[in-house]
Amino acid sequence: MSDATLIRKADYVIAWDESAGGHCYLRDADVVFDGNLFTFVGHDYTGDAARTIDGGGLMVMPGFVNLHCHPHSEPGNKGVTEDAGSRQFGQSTLYEFLNILNLDEAGAAAAARVAWSEMLKSGVTTVADLSLPSEGWIDALAATGLRGVLCPMVRSGGWYTSNGRTVEYAWNEQDGMQKFAWSLAIIDEARKHPSGRLDGMVGPAQIDTCTEALLRDALAAARERGITLQVHAAQSKVEFEEMTRRHRMTPIEFMHEIGLLGPDTIIGHGIFLNDHPWLHWPQGRDFEILRDSGAAVAHCPTNFSRRGVALNHLRRYLDAGIVVGLGTDTYPHNMINEIHIACIAARITSGEYTAGRTSHAFDAATLGGAAAMKRTDIGRIAKGAKADFSLVDLAHPYMRPLRDPLRSLVFSADDRAIRDVYVDGQCVVRDGEVLTIDVEAALDELAAAQARSLTTVPERDWAQRGIDDLSPMVYPQKGGLG
Repeated sequence: MSDATLIRKADYVIAWDESAGGHCYLRDADVVFDGNLFTFVGHDYTGDAARTIDGGGLMVMPGFVNLHCHPHSEPGNKGVTEDAGSRQFGQSTLYEFLNILNLDEAGAAAAARVAWSEMLKSGVTTVADLSLPSEGWIDALAATGLRGVLCPMVRSGGWYTSNGRTVEYAWNEQDGMQKFAWSLAIIDEARKHPSGRLDGMVGPAQIDTCTEALLRDALAAARERGITLQVHAAQSKVEFEEMTRRHRMTPIEFMHEIGLLGPDTIIGHGIFLNDHPWLHWPQGRDFEILRDSGAAVAHCPTNFSRRGVALNHLRRYLDAGIVVGLGTDTYPHNMINEIHIACIAARITSGEYTAGRTSHAFDAATLGGAAAMKRTDIGRIAKGAKADFSLVDLAHPYMRPLRDPLRSLVFSADDRAIRDVYVDGQCVVRDGEVLTIDVEAALDELAAAQARSLTTVPERDWAQRGIDDLSPMVYPQKGGLG
């Protein structure tokens, strides 16, 4: 007896068209999955099925691949960094804010659950989780039902500022190598997890905080395991200037010089190439080096757009054949919102409305992320692929009138129209509610942890400022108006 599930006559299916090498719309189509694999995508299915879902009024959409995120920290910054930045540090929040907004262990665990729930509700089914190594991470991520790729971040030193004007680095290479060994143990354990949904990615944290030795060891470890490596690089003006000061090479040139830039590597952000409008480094060839290397880019438009920063620009990278995936580098961890912002940022940066088509960003959120991870069995609805998908409610008010379902979803409905989400053939979101995470409890724990963190901000800030000095409320708070 078949144990298959049939989605009968879905109004739309975003299906993989092998002949065209891309997604297409199928109308009034049947989708069947058995276990964790799709077994039929097409019309007029005549086989057996143990369960049938009426596809009327629904769109079957491939699961999103979230190529870059920091679940254990970012949700704790909500209400703090939306308007923040440091003009002396290229408008980034990395150097004055990242070190002072520290959640404790309980808060980080709650933040991760909140982030994972947001991803699931927006249709993310695979996530590359770039977090610091921690106990319990593997089982916590597995319990969500997500397809998880653990990327434990390690580095040889950390940045800080002692005066608000310059960025300095505190180096501890021995600690970095010890944590690197721990990170590899986490990766190896995750890859053996009985769920079969977990994998690993080697994670030297930032190009400017890792020694050349750590970077080379990281690449060797990734190649030994047949997995990818991800490193933050070309992510800020400060980093660009630091690397050119140290090496007389841009971050991209340095990666190329030491052999780090290649098909094994994913670059977190990859924005500040030498020809970026904010820089003046005309003698470089970063874009051509990146194009020829085969490296992929994890594009996270929402976080950078809040600082007035943008990739230059999405279609240019795609037209050059550079693999680009999308990530939720900040709260909310909503992939549909990232697709929306990716389109808008590309159009504004290029000054051309065709530079950020919906298809460009949707492909990056599905096929691009999968390609960056060297996977052809996720990010698509095709026979033999993993049964990772969402059911979109086409009758949702924000989806109507319904001429083009993806445009309605991305530009109007957002994650509100995601009804159900399946990972590995298992339902993890039903009627918009996450089944695998106690979201309310996680939110309560996160709120308490954020409050604890904010009271101690002066202890970590170079000028002993409080959070209301660093990030004032939108409007002044008054006790009453006479």
